[in-house]
Amino acid sequence: MTLGDNPHVFHGLPVYTFPGPDRQRDLPEPDAFAWRIATDVYEPDEQWEAAFARFLDAVDTTRVRALIVGAWQEAYDTDPSTVLEALLAARDRLPALRAIFLGDMESEECEISWINQTDVTPLLAGFPDLAEFGVRGGSGLKFPALRHTGLRRLTMETGGLPVEVVRGVGASDLPALEHLDLWLGTPDYGGDSEAADLEPILSGSRLPSLRHLALRNSEMQDAVAAAVASAPVVARLETLDLSMGVLTDDGAAALLGGQPLTHLKGLDLHYHYITDPLLDRIRQILEPAGVALNLDRDDADEDRDDDGTVWRYVSVGE
Repeated sequence: MTLGDNPHVFHGLPVYTFPGPDRQRDLPEPDAFAWRIATDVYEPDEQWEAAFARFLDAVDTTRVRALIVGAWQEAYDTDPSTVLEALLAARDRLPALRAIFLGDMESEECEISWINQTDVTPLLAGFPDLAEFGVRGGSGLKFPALRHTGLRRLTMETGGLPVEVVRGVGASDLPALEHLDLWLGTPDYGGDSEAADLEPILSGSRLPSLRHLALRNSEMQDAVAAAVASAPVVARLETLDLSMGVLTDDGAAALLGGQPLTHLKGLDLHYHYITDPLLDRIRQILEPAGVALNLDRDDADEDRDDDGTVWRYVSVGE
């Protein structure tokens, strides 16, 4: 599976794409939209930094609440270091900014595992009032441990999340974080973590406010489910998301055999390889408790070689 359309809503705001230099139009109220600034990956008419400079001149940025960094030039070969420099240089002009998403590119612009990234923590350090941060693309992504007292939502969408990033998130002090969403991916695209690397996250000791946890799109989803089954953080979660990965009966059985999940408001396992008998058990145990379930298989499918070898895939890889 590949990623589809760009998002229509971010940080609770409808998304508005800032027009190109040859498309003059009336602009909306600055605080009514999440502003998406993008150029073309291939042969752009202008560099991303130039588009951002036009945005700063055209919009009352003191009222801007959310920014989406879309495609930058040659994102398949160039990391967004200069994009980060431009954002940080303009931070005094963005006092109301509370949300940033870095790397919003659909598949036709740049496949998720082709997007080059960098150390993204300078954005969090430079915007201490940021409440939401998201990033797409794991190639070159770095996230050394930090402390941020304002961040409430952290999302990392990758076809393979590097182990040092997983460990960096786990070692970070994020006392306000309520929602954590990690796409762990597959070793084919740099996802080299193991379930044991999730222990600092699953202990919840540095995440006292966490209520929504997603550990998904993983080739090792059974091992993740087994680790989650006994994780201390689960007792205070409202929603748990183990979707988009290679989750089979083994992982589902481990989840059901662990601590009770009946306190959850929602459990999302969509895109999975669980058989109908196990799905029925999940429904029988959790539906009477009022847990909202997403057990759709979507387009999860497996290949079988002539020798009987079974191949299963995460939802988003390349």
